[in-house]
Amino acid sequence: MEFSSKLLEKAVNEIAQLPGIGKRTALRLVLHLLKQPSEQTQFLSQALTKMREEIKFCTSCHNISDVEVCEICNNPNRNHKIICVVEDVRDVMAIENTNQFKGIYHVLGGKISPIDGVGPSQLNIDSLVEKVKLGKVEELIFALSSTMEGDTTNFYIFKRIKDYEVKTSTIARGIAVGDELEYADEVTLGRSILNRIPFENTLKNI
Repeated sequence: MEFSSKLLEKAVNEIAQLPGIGKRTALRLVLHLLKQPSEQTQFLSQALTKMREEIKFCTSCHNISDVEVCEICNNPNRNHKIICVVEDVRDVMAIENTNQFKGIYHVLGGKISPIDGVGPSQLNIDSLVEKVKLGKVEELIFALSSTMEGDTTNFYIFKRIKDYEVKTSTIARGIAVGDELEYADEVTLGRSILNRIPFENTLKNI
């Protein structure tokens, strides 16, 4: 792709690094910005810069937040004895959109995947185990995607907390094997939360 401007080329190359954005799409976006009032581009730039510099991760559940402890963890109307364990913040958003879950979350920040060089120590697993050790958690709901990496991560956590008095369950397999939660429709995802099953029942499949 030939560019008549080095400035245009640099902008396109930067935007093309975003997931799912190729150079042609990036070029369309850049040309669109050039047609807008300069203030619009400044607003976008300021919003991105402010987000990157000021956004926080909840000190309790590791969800993205504007404050030290997110609104979900701070909500007294949530059931703090039930923790839904998810891979990343997109899963929190997906489950919240169902309006079916009234507990709190714990964001692992990924899944155990040796082939990708991701081990347990690189995930937010130790802080989850510490919550269980305190004895205030009644149930952990494993809501990771139905993949080999997701099942491996579930099993690893289960082994870490199996000696403590805490119920473990997993979302029902209304979510197809291999599917990511963020792509599930809200009705199916909501039912899979409500119809969760004991995690021990799934061990024969691991």
